[in-house]
Amino acid sequence: MTQVIKVEQVQKTYNEDTIPVHALRGVDLEIGQGEFTALVGPSGSGKTTLLNIIGGLDTASSGKIMVKDQDIAQLSDGEMIAFRKQHIGFVFQAYNLIPVLTAKENVEFVMLLQGASQAERDTRVKELLAAVGLSEHIDRRPAQLSGGQQQRVAVARALASKPMFVLADEPTANLDSKSTADLLDIMAKLNKEENITFLFSTHDQRVIDRARRVVTLEDGSIISDETVNA
Repeated sequence: MTQVIKVEQVQKTYNEDTIPVHALRGVDLEIGQGEFTALVGPSGSGKTTLLNIIGGLDTASSGKIMVKDQDIAQLSDGEMIAFRKQHIGFVFQAYNLIPVLTAKENVEFVMLLQGASQAERDTRVKELLAAVGLSEHIDRRPAQLSGGQQQRVAVARALASKPMFVLADEPTANLDSKSTADLLDIMAKLNKEENITFLFSTHDQRVIDRARRVVTLEDGSIISDETVNA
């Protein structure tokens, strides 16, 4: 299995009112191509911090974060923005769709920033919205979609740039049981058929039950790393 993420001795310390808060304490983690992995643990365990550091949305206090052969901790802010745009897909708890854009326009937005042609964007968007079951809603804006449909648009958007991997932070937190099941079915299908790597930060047992690997954090350290549902 090709390694896509390697975290080495990553520490993150926040100074709140001059009192250091240790969010991560020397974390080591490797994620291979095509994995479907859940980061779990109680609030404050460090899982979202770790996900954000891997995605370049936050910086480590020390340690290495290797994506393929690139140590992203060494990138400037501008280089990190460009790297994220090209290589990392994100799915957030709050969907983070642009309200004034249609489903099609939201999905193609990153491709537009990448300089993809209109023909390439049209083809990719149609394929992705079909893959997430939203072909008939291509021209609807977020307010015209249910929460589950908005999150499916967010998944399609995360995949539009053909990223190395997708980071999903509590992607089912605002969804009902059916929408969650539908979304997990879609992501599991994309993972299996297209070998797309997914790394989740989640409290949701429904996500944990579908993961093939569960990494548990507590007080900023990994306390277990189990392969399940292999």
